[in-house]
Amino acid sequence: MAAVTLASVGFGSAQTPPAAQSAAPAQPPGPNTWQIDSNHSAANFSVKHMMVSTVRGTLGRVSGTVEYDGTKVESIKADVGIDINGVNTGVQGRDNDLRSANFFDVATYPTATFKSKRAEAAGAGRFRLIGDLTMHGVTKEVTLDVEGPSAPLKTQNGALRIGASATTKINRRDFGLNYNRLVEAAAVVGDDIQVTIDIELTKRPAA
Repeated sequence: MAAVTLASVGFGSAQTPPAAQSAAPAQPPGPNTWQIDSNHSAANFSVKHMMVSTVRGTLGRVSGTVEYDGTKVESIKADVGIDINGVNTGVQGRDNDLRSANFFDVATYPTATFKSKRAEAAGAGRFRLIGDLTMHGVTKEVTLDVEGPSAPLKTQNGALRIGASATTKINRRDFGLNYNRLVEAAAVVGDDIQVTIDIELTKRPAA
């Protein structure tokens, strides 16, 4: 975020303008900060419909940062945002209903966030990321099972790229995602939602 300065305001030449007030400038990314490449990242979900079939869909833009020293998974810290307004199941009427106050209520809660608390190794090429998921105004601790990070790839401009894929299962009722009584009584929508987040991270070379 760019630094914001409140300009001094004078009310006549006889008055001395009050001192200008400035917000602290944003800190540049640290040496271990990786940016999520939103164009090459995605959040997908699946949920049972009437207990007989599976509805699959995608959420909107995935953005944020990940701290990673390049060697130890325990160093990983993630701060991720997902645009819920971009939900897409391929059926416009259903998507409009999901965005409405009937379910996600994106007018009030347009974004879901995940902020990690700790990372734990879980075997070769895998780890668990534990943190707080905030969605629909509710925050719950969840665990992401992560495959990765991949070995870094150096691009022509010197930037580094890595990738990872995370999965978790959440109960929609834990986040207040409930339909009307008729729909809930008929078990039209399953309680458990499987979520998969595929991300590509990039880090610019040191200046």
